[in-house]
Amino acid sequence: MADADQGNRPLSPHLQIYRPQITSVLSILNRITGIGMALATVLIAWWFLAASTGADYFAFADGFLTSWFGVLILVASLWAFWFHFFNGLRHLRWDAVKGMGMKTVRRSGLIAVISSLVATVLCIVWAM
Repeated sequence: MADADQGNRPLSPHLQIYRPQITSVLSILNRITGIGMALATVLIAWWFLAASTGADYFAFADGFLTSWFGVLILVASLWAFWFHFFNGLRHLRWDAVKGMGMKTVRRSGLIAVISSLVATVLCIVWAM
């Protein structure tokens, strides 16, 4: 029989009692970093196009990318690259049906986050 009181039921999972887990947070973060890298690619392509357009336009584009906001975007996209890379390795391992236990999933998630931070710092140090 159909439930006559369907309008008063909560959403599933109930948003007020749902506790985010590392798997769901890293899944959402993986998608966000993928979109962020696509936007950063457009920004870098704009910089290259500005270089081929002329000196004045390149000076404008280069000034933006070397400003504090541009550097922040580039560093964030560098971290997004490394996070996406290490999380992709994690998913590749899951495709081989390895590391599927909850303890291993949590540990590999933390390893992906820490590895991405370390790789980002190493790249920045190397670039300086």
